[in-house]
Amino acid sequence: MMKRLMLTASAIALAGWTAGSALAAETKGPVTDEIGVVEIPKGAPITIGGYWVISGADTALGVDSKRGAEIFFDQIGNKIAGHDIQFVVEDDGCNAEGGQTAGTKLSTVPNMVAVLGPACSSAATAGAPILWKQGIVNIGTATTAPSLTAPDRKPEFFGYLRTIYSDADQGRNDAEYFFNELKCKSLATIHDGSPYASQLAKVAANRFKELGGEVVAEEAIAPTDVDMRPVLTGIGAKKPCTLYFPIFVAAAAQIVRQSQEIADLKDTNIIGGSSLMAPGLLEAAGDAAKGFRITNVDISVEAMGKKYPEFVEAYKAKFGEGPINSFHAQAYDAASILQQAIEKVAKTDDAGNTFIGRKALRDALFATTGYDGISGPINCNEHGQCGAFNFAVYQFTDGDPGTFEVGKNPTKIFPK
Repeated sequence: MMKRLMLTASAIALAGWTAGSALAAETKGPVTDEIGVVEIPKGAPITIGGYWVISGADTALGVDSKRGAEIFFDQIGNKIAGHDIQFVVEDDGCNAEGGQTAGTKLSTVPNMVAVLGPACSSAATAGAPILWKQGIVNIGTATTAPSLTAPDRKPEFFGYLRTIYSDADQGRNDAEYFFNELKCKSLATIHDGSPYASQLAKVAANRFKELGGEVVAEEAIAPTDVDMRPVLTGIGAKKPCTLYFPIFVAAAAQIVRQSQEIADLKDTNIIGGSSLMAPGLLEAAGDAAKGFRITNVDISVEAMGKKYPEFVEAYKAKFGEGPINSFHAQAYDAASILQQAIEKVAKTDDAGNTFIGRKALRDALFATTGYDGISGPINCNEHGQCGAFNFAVYQFTDGDPGTFEVGKNPTKIFPK
């Protein structure tokens, strides 16, 4: 009776996964899979996709992640399961439209096995369902919006998991820093309508209120806004102890610069989010960025996995500079757990052709636990949340873009 009930539950779950899609049980070679099988002929490459923001103001965010995956592929000789890796990457522009376009392009690439990225939650929100409709699993590398791995997420996200933390953790830690460390009793927030910014700002505001603080303003801007003076003037009139804006580079730089013109904000802590650890912030904000703080995941050597220093040296050797953002390690780990999962489920016939069950690959990835990643421990739950979070605050020490160096400019100021 119990076995029958379990089978029924499995059938219901599978029906939810495949609703509105072309997925169906399939047998190819030695593999039968409930939602399809990828066949890779002998001598053909194994195709892995990626989508990140690799142009525009937030380029560093995506390029840094892409580089992390490339370093891992280099370290395994650019081969998985006996096949050369074909890495197909699309630019998602860090927005929903770009995510939709990138997801559509990658989903139509023949024999696409899996996709890494993106860096932006808005891109994942649009792109991941398109990929999963074709049975393609998607491993997020810097997408932190809580909704993406929430217990109540919709079936179209059942093929999405991530090696990055959830902003449910980031937001709580941010609020506790404002309240407990900065001794603030009032908070104002600004978001840009993106899943990342709006959800993170809301989590931080809710936690701040739980702690006994007052949220005096929760404002929204457009990512393309240039004149921030009206919204900053309105916020300044309420004299918040902290102004928190976890948004992206272009709009954030305007706030950093223009907030210095608002007399009522002269005693306010001006604090941004993790997407702003980028040379582009200094290019756009200039000298106004000196002293500017951002909350972030702790990427100091002490906080990362034991192999992280070795990774940084490989990064410098390959690209001629150190990391340019925060999430290279999570992308490296995403590529690594993907390689392990593929090797676990792939089967090769006597002719040298390789077969990978799509649901088998998805299940193997979601079963990842106890993995010692360079970003820290990787332990996936049933909702696809795999990465953990270590809180830190970084501060820019110079406005010259040429001085940008993770760990130095900006430097970690908390915890000490």
